[in-house]
Amino acid sequence: MALDYGSARTGVAVSDPTGTLARPVGVVEQAGAERGLAELARLVRAEDVECVVVGLPLTMGGTRGEQVLETEGFVEALRGVLDVPVELFDERFTTDLAQRTGGTAPEDALAAAHLLSTYLEWCAARS
Repeated sequence: MALDYGSARTGVAVSDPTGTLARPVGVVEQAGAERGLAELARLVRAEDVECVVVGLPLTMGGTRGEQVLETEGFVEALRGVLDVPVELFDERFTTDLAQRTGGTAPEDALAAAHLLSTYLEWCAARS
């Protein structure tokens, strides 16, 4: 599962069982709040997720901005409610890709799907 975290809206995407294709699932409102964390935990169980990848919002130059600190706080809270590994992965350009590709899914969920596709490709290249 991939999450495109935002304090108001967090896009969610999952892969197929083979870890090849990513599909947008939807959006969780206020994912860092207790209700949002509970909804994410429910989705992880429902989708039988083995790992959660959260987009790391580095600046275009690859440096860490304020949003990185907020995202890291969210990841720590998420790790507290999940029994699966939670990893951070560079999310630069995922929102731009989501805006360009469009579709019927919410933009945040499309960004999460692009993040997951990139992560799956990266994992495949490492093996």
